[in-house]
Amino acid sequence: MGIIRYIKEEMQIIKDRDAAIKTPLEVFLYPSFKAIIRHRIAHKLYKNGHYFLARWYSQRTVRKTGIEIHPGATIGKGLFIDHGHGVVIGETAIVGDNVTLYQGVTLGGTGKEQGKRHPTIENNVMISAGAKVLGSFTVGENSKIGAGSVVLSEVPPNSTVVGVPGRVVKRDNVRIPTEDLDQIHFPDPVLNDLSRLQSDNEMLKKQLKEACERLKKLEK
Repeated sequence: MGIIRYIKEEMQIIKDRDAAIKTPLEVFLYPSFKAIIRHRIAHKLYKNGHYFLARWYSQRTVRKTGIEIHPGATIGKGLFIDHGHGVVIGETAIVGDNVTLYQGVTLGGTGKEQGKRHPTIENNVMISAGAKVLGSFTVGENSKIGAGSVVLSEVPPNSTVVGVPGRVVKRDNVRIPTEDLDQIHFPDPVLNDLSRLQSDNEMLKKQLKEACERLKKLEK
């Protein structure tokens, strides 16, 4: 009954979050659906100490879906992996409820840590295409990580992260509604910095011009 419940839940999640779904049967074609259902089985084998069998089953899933979730990873309810090819989730990663991952996302380690080596992703987080979250820190709930970002340190709740390395842009302390999650409407801190530099430059040019005019008047 547990697997049947998971299947029904995962079907509903994909139908709710992917506008491309036209018929319920399409859900069975999704790599995300196959990968998550099969991870539940592999994780149970892993927890029961059947490590080789869990890894064998997990690796078969990688070949079928292009999504690699280590059987030791802890996955909450409502994970949605859109497209999914190239997604990697490490052994000690913890993923909360209602998390959305896009293709090419890595929840990995730095290679320098022991024990807990992979990130903890709290509830309602969205991680956009190609983003890399590396290390044993926490990405706080309701946060968004921009496409291609490389996150190497703690992310507070209700934050947006963009860039390489990832930079946090504070957000209002409110839950981000699911319908507002997308991969393109992010603040651009580099553009903001350039705008400030341009504004400062214009101000300095104005002050220099005024100073030169005052100097000319004194010389007269």
